[in-house]
Amino acid sequence: MTTNENGKYTGKVAFVTGAANGIGRATAIAFAREGAHVVVADISEQGNQETVRTIEELGGQAIAVRCDVTRTEDVKAALDKTIEAFGRLDYAFNNAGIEPRKPAPTAEYEEEEWNRIVDTNLRGVFLCMKYEIPLILKQGGGAIVNTSSGAGIIGIKNSPAYTAAKHGVIGLTKSAALDYAAQNISINAVCPGYIDTPMMDRFTGGTDEGRAKVIAEEPIGRMGKPEEIASAVLWLCSDAAAFVVGHALVIDGGQTV
Repeated sequence: MTTNENGKYTGKVAFVTGAANGIGRATAIAFAREGAHVVVADISEQGNQETVRTIEELGGQAIAVRCDVTRTEDVKAALDKTIEAFGRLDYAFNNAGIEPRKPAPTAEYEEEEWNRIVDTNLRGVFLCMKYEIPLILKQGGGAIVNTSSGAGIIGIKNSPAYTAAKHGVIGLTKSAALDYAAQNISINAVCPGYIDTPMMDRFTGGTDEGRAKVIAEEPIGRMGKPEEIASAVLWLCSDAAAFVVGHALVIDGGQTV
């Protein structure tokens, strides 16, 4: 996990899922600003290209890879392209996720919706780690950060699948962290609160009233910025966090305190 003395990830390679917008895009750009080569992975090819274009305009190097994290073949192909393009993998930010289509209490929750949420938000993280870890081990170590949520540490009414999946990400992170801590792979999670992203626009309905309702739940009095989560991810991948193992870092403006 060695970075150079000015903190840049020069010569390192970062794989970021859900990188077409929001937190994933901000983190991909942040890695690139610090000198890393970046693999931008998402199901949105247009969003991928926009992220890559931004990175290239900043003088960084990145490639776009279409990747559905629920499909083993997509994950393997995306990581194969990572090695083909850059020859190594040092960091992974497993951030791809989806929100529920509509709230419902547990007994009324549709099985298809349960499977859709859990497949992406939990199984997708497992599949990514399964195929990332052997590549990172070849470099003698590195770091993985998984995206959980404030819903990973508290219960959310009428959202059983999302809540269960995000709790599961934390459990999976802790288990994997113990599996590979002695082999120099740091594995942790971030738990964002309400962050101002396209997903949040969908959640609030994109209205001033919807946004105001969300902001009212944040003790800090605002939504978070994607760049604030990106900063935490880069810190967790740095030598400064080398003694942090299996931690779920809550970044939510005090919402779950």
